[in-house]
Amino acid sequence: MVTADNAIYISDKAKDKVVNLMKDAGLGADASYFLRVGVVGGGCSGLSYKMDFDNEQKPMDQVFEDKGIKIVTDLKSFLYLVNTELEFSDGLNGKGFYFNNPNASRSCGCGESFAV
Repeated sequence: MVTADNAIYISDKAKDKVVNLMKDAGLGADASYFLRVGVVGGGCSGLSYKMDFDNEQKPMDQVFEDKGIKIVTDLKSFLYLVNTELEFSDGLNGKGFYFNNPNASRSCGCGESFAV
């Protein structure tokens, strides 16, 4: 993967799934919507990821685009997500969306929470 420093990325498989979910939600034709990712306190390792579609940017939001997907996060979450890639797995043991986060010092078995 060729990357620029200090951004948030999305894998091809995750991009395809996001596009399909946006279409299913009736948002595919509305260019004002984007993928919002963030970090909240909680989970068995201390921090959990969150992800949703949004159409309202806030003044301190960090905005990225990878593979045609606009990805937005708040500044505090970005400190935990810098250089993270959103991925998607749909295999037999697939767990859906997950974050490949180089900043996490440990994560739980379910992959939904982490610590730094």
